[in-house]
Amino acid sequence: MAAQRDPVLVRSRKLDRPPVERLYGRRRGHALSPRQRRLIDITLPRVRLTESQAADPRAAFRAPVREVWLEVGFGSGEHTAALVQAHPEIGLIAAEVFENGIVSLLGRYIPEGAEATALPPPNLLLWPEDARVLLRLLPAASIARLFLMFPDPWPKARHARRRFVHPALLPEIARVLAPGAEWRIASDDPTHQDWVGETFAAQSLFAVVAVADARPAGWPATRYEAKALREGRRPRYWSVIRRG
Repeated sequence: MAAQRDPVLVRSRKLDRPPVERLYGRRRGHALSPRQRRLIDITLPRVRLTESQAADPRAAFRAPVREVWLEVGFGSGEHTAALVQAHPEIGLIAAEVFENGIVSLLGRYIPEGAEATALPPPNLLLWPEDARVLLRLLPAASIARLFLMFPDPWPKARHARRRFVHPALLPEIARVLAPGAEWRIASDDPTHQDWVGETFAAQSLFAVVAVADARPAGWPATRYEAKALREGRRPRYWSVIRRG
């Protein structure tokens, strides 16, 4: 008789496999309006971080910046916009592939008809591709703070390899974060919350300094948080520090 396979071990091995190359699900939702199409076709190329610029991200901004922060998956952009306004001395790279979210953020800054001339604040650059590609391009210790606010939880086990918080990706994230850099994470999905807790409990690159069930002071709100609270889900918030 063939030996029985432990289903827990089988599941664990599947989840420990390297992440797939594509982090995201879809690039667009509803069809873009002509104005939104212009933001993608005309404005975005003028405000995106290029691969060559990623080698020296501080120099890529249109104004001098003290340090560089990175937000992975900015959604509709309200968290990004709050950071940009509150910290003009910080250069923020905002990564998002979903075109409807990109135009939502750009639309905050670009007046109708000025898609070819107007620009967002000089301390903001966009990365409209998979954030993991950007990680490979960035120099070591180049990011002083990282944000992952309410990412797609990929709740099914077969999709776990798409999660940004992943054991195989932690070394690369640790490489680009400066020693002592803070990584802020928020999630309202119970499966993803458990995954984040278990992932950080099993590694030594990061120290979890705080876990809260209410948004900490100084963390900008997002519409995803508001939606979760309306629908009865309790978000959780992590502050994680890159060990020196």
